[in-house]
Amino acid sequence: MARMGDKVAARQAAIEAGVQVVPGTPGPITNAKEAVDFARQYGTPIILKAAFGGGGRGIRRVDRLEDVEEAFRRSYSEAQAAFGDGSLFVEKFVERPRHIEVQLLGDHSGNLIHLYERDCSVQRRHQKVVEIAPAPALPPGVRDKILNDAVRLAKHVGYQNAGTVEFLVDQKGNYFFIEVNARLQVEHTVTEEITGVDLVQAQIRIAEGKTLNDLKLSQESIVPHGSAIQCRVTTEDPARGFQPDSGRIEVFRSGEGMGIRLDSASAFAGSIISPHYDSLMVKVIASARNHPNACAKMIRALREFRIRGVKTNIPFLLNVLQQPTFLDASVDTYFIDEHPELFQFKQSQNRAQKLLSYLGEVKVNGPQTPLATELKPATVSPPIPNIKAGSKRPEGLRDILVKNGPEAFAKAVRDRKGCMITDTTFRDAHQSLLATRVRTYDLAQISPFVSHTFNGLFSLENWGGATFDVAMRFLHECPWERLEILREKIPNIPFQMLLRGANGVGYSNYPDNVVYKFCDLAVKSGMDVFRVFDCLNYVPNLMVGMEAAGKAGGVVEAAISYTGDVSDPSRTKYNLPYYMKLADELVKGGAHILCIKDMAGVLKPQAAKILIGALRDKYPSIPIHVHTHDTSGAGVAAMLECAKAGADVVDAAVDSMSGMTSQPSMGAIVASLQGTEHDTGLNLDDISKYSLYWELARQLYAPFECAVTMKSGNADVYKHEIPGGQYTNLQFQAFSLGLGDKFDEVKHMYREANLALGDLIKVTPSSKIVGDLAQFMVQNNLTKETLVDRAEDLSFPKSTVEFMQGLVGQPPYGFPEPLRTKVLRGKEKIDGRPGEKLPALDLDAMKKDLENKHGRTLREVDVMSYAMFPKEFDEFEQFRQRFGPVDKLPTRVFFTGLEVAEAQDEWLKKEKEYTRVGDGCEVELETGKTLNIQLLAVGKLNESGEREVFFDLNGQMRSMFVQDKEASKEIVTRPKALPGVRGSIGAPMPGEILEIKVKEGDKVGPKTPLFVLSAMKMEMVIDAPLAGTIKKIHAAKGMKCAAGDLVIEIEP
Repeated sequence: MARMGDKVAARQAAIEAGVQVVPGTPGPITNAKEAVDFARQYGTPIILKAAFGGGGRGIRRVDRLEDVEEAFRRSYSEAQAAFGDGSLFVEKFVERPRHIEVQLLGDHSGNLIHLYERDCSVQRRHQKVVEIAPAPALPPGVRDKILNDAVRLAKHVGYQNAGTVEFLVDQKGNYFFIEVNARLQVEHTVTEEITGVDLVQAQIRIAEGKTLNDLKLSQESIVPHGSAIQCRVTTEDPARGFQPDSGRIEVFRSGEGMGIRLDSASAFAGSIISPHYDSLMVKVIASARNHPNACAKMIRALREFRIRGVKTNIPFLLNVLQQPTFLDASVDTYFIDEHPELFQFKQSQNRAQKLLSYLGEVKVNGPQTPLATELKPATVSPPIPNIKAGSKRPEGLRDILVKNGPEAFAKAVRDRKGCMITDTTFRDAHQSLLATRVRTYDLAQISPFVSHTFNGLFSLENWGGATFDVAMRFLHECPWERLEILREKIPNIPFQMLLRGANGVGYSNYPDNVVYKFCDLAVKSGMDVFRVFDCLNYVPNLMVGMEAAGKAGGVVEAAISYTGDVSDPSRTKYNLPYYMKLADELVKGGAHILCIKDMAGVLKPQAAKILIGALRDKYPSIPIHVHTHDTSGAGVAAMLECAKAGADVVDAAVDSMSGMTSQPSMGAIVASLQGTEHDTGLNLDDISKYSLYWELARQLYAPFECAVTMKSGNADVYKHEIPGGQYTNLQFQAFSLGLGDKFDEVKHMYREANLALGDLIKVTPSSKIVGDLAQFMVQNNLTKETLVDRAEDLSFPKSTVEFMQGLVGQPPYGFPEPLRTKVLRGKEKIDGRPGEKLPALDLDAMKKDLENKHGRTLREVDVMSYAMFPKEFDEFEQFRQRFGPVDKLPTRVFFTGLEVAEAQDEWLKKEKEYTRVGDGCEVELETGKTLNIQLLAVGKLNESGEREVFFDLNGQMRSMFVQDKEASKEIVTRPKALPGVRGSIGAPMPGEILEIKVKEGDKVGPKTPLFVLSAMKMEMVIDAPLAGTIKKIHAAKGMKCAAGDLVIEIEP
C-alpha cells in the first residue's frame, strides 16, 4: 500500500510488472524547468499531476509550451495547499481516452481478487462527476486484459486490502496504466451495487486479519449483476463555471425509492456548507438491470431533490444523464468539453423558499413597498360572485374585433343602439383613489365574473398610464404578465390602455422604433384599444402613437385632451373651433374612434352637449367616446348629456370605486339611462355584486386610501383644473405635511402656475410641469407676476426648463414670453417633434446586455420594460430574483406580512351566507401547485445582526436568517460588488485571497489577471472583464471573503 500510494513508485512497479505505462517523468519534480524540459522532449499536450494527491487537485492539462511554467506554479501551489507537498510529476497526455479503473481486494495471505471495473470517463477539471459499473461497451478482450494486468501489478507488489488500479483506454483499445489509488475511492459504491460486496466492511475485516476465504470471497464467486451509476451531488454552481458555493442549507429533500442509494454526511436542513472543505454533499447511486434503466432511475431521483440555500450541480447532472451519447454509453474524457449543451440549464425557480424569504423580510424589516398612511390592510376576503356551473362565456365586442379587424369593430360600435360603457375600475379608478396600488391578484379574482357578466361593455380599461411603472416599482410585478393573465381570464371583452403618444407609457421621448415595438408587443399580449393622447394635444406626437397602434393591429382611439369651457363664450382659448379643428386632423390621421379625454372633470353638462353634438353632426360615422372624472360631483350629469348628444361610449367605474377623483358611478349612469333609447344593456343587480367585491377589496388598500384626507369632491376644479389623480396626490401631500388647512392655497397656486405657463392642457406629464412650478412658487413666495420679474435670477425646476425648451412638444397657443426667454437663458430650443431625431434603439443588443446583466433569458416584453423604465426594470428584476413571485401572495400578506401562527381566513359563499373557514396563507403558484404557509416564530437577534424566522410550509418546518437592518446598523460589513456594474469585481465564491496581481492606478485590459482566490482546495484566477484603471482595491492577501464581497473596482 505504501508503495502504491506514491504515484511515481507505482509507475515504476508497473514497468517492472510488464504493465504498459504512459510516458512520463521517472520521479516527482519540484521546479518548472523540469516540466518545460519534458514538454520539449515529448511535445504537448502534457498533464501535470500532484504526486501525493487525487480528486482532481493540482492537475492541469497544458497544450502550449509557453504555458507550462505558469501551469506548473498553479498546480504546485494547489497541491501544496491540498496535500502538504507540492511535488508533481508530468505525463504525456493521451488523446480521447476512456478512464477505466479496476477495484481490487487483497488479504494478508497473498490472496487477491478483482471486483470488475468502473468507467469514470465523465470528468470535469480531471475530477470524476459520474461513475458507471461495469464499464459499458468495453470490448470483452480489452476488459479481460485490463483486469488481468491490474491483478498482476497488485500481486507484484504484494498489495493488501482495498485499492484501485486506473487505466486510460484509447480509441483503438490500447490501454495504459496511470496510477493506483491505495484506498477506498468515492465511487466504490457502484462496484458494491453490481457485486453485492460491502467493500467498507471487507476492508475493515481484512485489517482485522481475516482472509478472503474467511469472507467467502473468491474470484469465481464475484459475478457482476446489472448496472449501477453514481452521481456526485456537489455544492457547485454549474451556471457560473462550477464555482463552489457555501452557506446554510435551508431546505433538503432527497429523491429515494427502489434502486436508489444515498451516501451522505452533512446533507440536512440547517447544515452549514463551509468554503474550506470539499464541495461533495451527497452521493446518489442508482442500480437497475441495465444502463438505460439505471439512467432513468437516477434522473427520477435527482428531479425529486430539493436543495435550497446553496447551489448544486444537479441541473448539470440531469443534462449529462439525458444526453444521447451518454445513454449509448459511448463517452470518453472529452465528453463534457464537446457537448456545450450540457451547460444550458433550466433555472430552478425556487419559488417557495423565495416567498418565505420575502415574508421573513417583511416580518423583520417591515413592508417592502412604502405604505402611504398608518392604516393597515383589513382582514377581509372580498366575496367573488358565483358563476353558474357549466355556463358558456358569452360573446363580446372583442369577438368582432378578432374576426373582422378594427374598422369593422368601429362600425359595429357605431351601429349599436344605446350608450356603451367602458369600465375603468381596473385602472383609472384605482389610480385616482388608491395611488395605482391595486394588484393583479385582486383583479384576476374578479375577472371570470366580469367576463361572464359584463360582456356588453365596450371595453375594460386595465393598462397603461401610471400602472406600468408602478407595477414594477411598488407592486413588484410585471405589467406584461398582468395583461396576459387578465387576457386569459377575459377573452371576450376588449381591453383598453392609455398610450401617451410618442412617450409610450413613459414620461419622456423615445425613439420611434421603441413606440412601434411597444404597440406591437401590447397587441400580441392581449391589448385591443389604444387611447392615444398627448399632454399638449400636439398632433405630431399624437400621430406617432396612432400610427404605431394602427400598424400593430390595434383599434386607434385618438384622444383630444379637454380643458377650458366651450360653453363659456368669454373664453377664447380651447373653444369649440379649436376642438373641431383638432378632431379633423385626428380623423384624417386614421383614427378609428374619437375620444374626448376630460382628465380633470371640467366638462360641464352644457359644454358636453355643445361639444359632443358638434362632433356628432360633423362626423356621423365615427364612434365618439368620452372620459371624465367626478371631482366636481357633476360627472354623471355630464355623461348623461354626452349620451344624449350622440356619444357612443362613456367611461364609468363600478359604484364602490367611483366618485370624487375617480370616474362617475357605473350604477348611476346605467340606472339613469335604463328604459331610454340610450339604455346601456347592463344589469343593476350584476353591478351591485361587482361593487360589493370592490367595496371589500378596497379595504385591503387602506394604506393608500384617498378618503383618509378627501371626504368629497369639490366644484372648484372648474377653476384650478387639476387632473383627478394629481388632485388626490397633492391633497394627500398637503395633509401629510400638516398643510391640510392651506390646501386651498395650493390649488390657487396651481392655477397661477398654469396661467404663468400660458394656460396648458394638464395631463401627464404637463400636469406635473404645472405642479412642480406651483410648489416652486410656494417655496419662493412668488406670484404669477413676480415669477416673470425675477425669472432671470431663479433656478427653475428641471421640468419647467425642459418644457420651455420644447422637449415635451409645442403648446397650442405657443410658449409664454418673456418668461420662456428668461428661463432658458440661451439654452437650445426645439421647434419640431422632440423625438423625431432620436436614433433607433438597438433592442437586440439591449436584450443581450440585459441577459448578461441579470443572468437569465429575457422575453421581448422585458426588454421593452427596460427601454421605457431602465432603473425600475433593473430593480424589479433583482427583487424578483431574490424574492420570487410575490404577486401570488394575498394582498394583505403582501403588504404587511403574517402574524405568528396566524390563520389567513377565507370567505366562502355557502347557502347565501359568508362563512370563515380554513387556516394558513394559501398561495397558488400555478394550477396544482399550492403553498400553505404559517409563520411560527421569530428568533432573537444574533451576533451577526440576524433573526431566524420559522415557517410551516405545507406541513414542514423551514427557517431562514434575516438581517435586521435597524438592529445591525452599527455592525461593520464588507462592501458588496454592484450587480450589473462590470467594473465592480467581487469574489465569485467564498474563499481566501491568495494573491493580488494588480495595484491601484494600474491600467488593465480585458482578461488581465486581477487576483487569485482559493476555495474548497481549488484555486481560481479572476480576470478583468473590461479595460480600465484600477480605482480601488478592497481586499488584501490572506483575507477571507464571502461570495459577492467587493475586491477590486475598475474605472472604465
